[in-house]
Amino acid sequence: MIGLANGRPVSITGLGCYVPDRVLTNHDLAEMVDTSDEWIVERTGIRERRIAADEQAMSDVALPAARAALERAGLDPKQIDLIVVATVTPDMAFPSTGAILGDLLGSPDAACYDLSAGCTGFMYALAQAYGMIAGGLANRALVVGGDVLSKILDWEDRSTLVLFGDGAGAVVLERVEGGGFLGFELGAEGAGGIHLWLPGSGSRAFDEAEKYVKMNGREVYKFATRVLVSSAEKLLAECGRSVDEIDVYVPHQANIRIMDHAARKLGIPTEKMVVNVDRYGNTSSGSIPLALADALDDGRLRDGALVLMTGMGAGLTWGSSLIEWTERGKIAA
Repeated sequence: MIGLANGRPVSITGLGCYVPDRVLTNHDLAEMVDTSDEWIVERTGIRERRIAADEQAMSDVALPAARAALERAGLDPKQIDLIVVATVTPDMAFPSTGAILGDLLGSPDAACYDLSAGCTGFMYALAQAYGMIAGGLANRALVVGGDVLSKILDWEDRSTLVLFGDGAGAVVLERVEGGGFLGFELGAEGAGGIHLWLPGSGSRAFDEAEKYVKMNGREVYKFATRVLVSSAEKLLAECGRSVDEIDVYVPHQANIRIMDHAARKLGIPTEKMVVNVDRYGNTSSGSIPLALADALDDGRLRDGALVLMTGMGAGLTWGSSLIEWTERGKIAA
């Protein structure tokens, strides 16, 4: 699906992130499984990742990110009327992590729920929150993207262990006077779901030994290199914008080779691409908001900057969004 934003503009007015304290380097992993720093860096660009403490669940990772986003937006949690948490590692099947987070924040009037779209979850959640605000069903939304993938990894499986890390990012969405989201492009190929999946995590019975993330790296790589490009191209065409107009490119931080391939095929200079996969690894739904936070901190998200975000992940899913960045001073009354 693809669509242009219409009606009163909606934009991101607050941004926050959180990563756990524990740093797990490639050298640390080399003491656990048959791998090396050189092997991991060459194939993924990852040098280290953050790992949640044993007692930390998704809501614990989401809470500080959400509070930081609200503070930056200058809002009290009571002013939020929609909370969407994009994650594949909720605290539990129910109640939702969104509901837990709403209670922890003190947002008693907010509708709260979780969204599962793999690493693309943050993009899907942005589109949903935008639609709720643009349609008049909500005024201010908090969107959290994050995962604690370390909880569902097989710590003897080198093929997945080296890739993933834990972390979360959060954004506040509000109506603004100008700029904001220009359009979204989302999709899924369910037939490819078997290439990246978590058996035994739902109502379908599996052997107890099959309870960790399984991934066909070759097929996921082929999918990612294709859809990161095609989704972005479709969205830019629909919005009537060219690649040359992009100021900041924020791809899902899965693998530096995938990201470089996408930037090259799209014709986006590498200096416009935000990269933090070397520090955090693949944080799934936390990937894009964590990268946005880096771009904000280094001054790239200036007022009026055209930002392209593109993700892909389990499902298999993909999603892109184009936004004209808006300073807090342009919030609509």
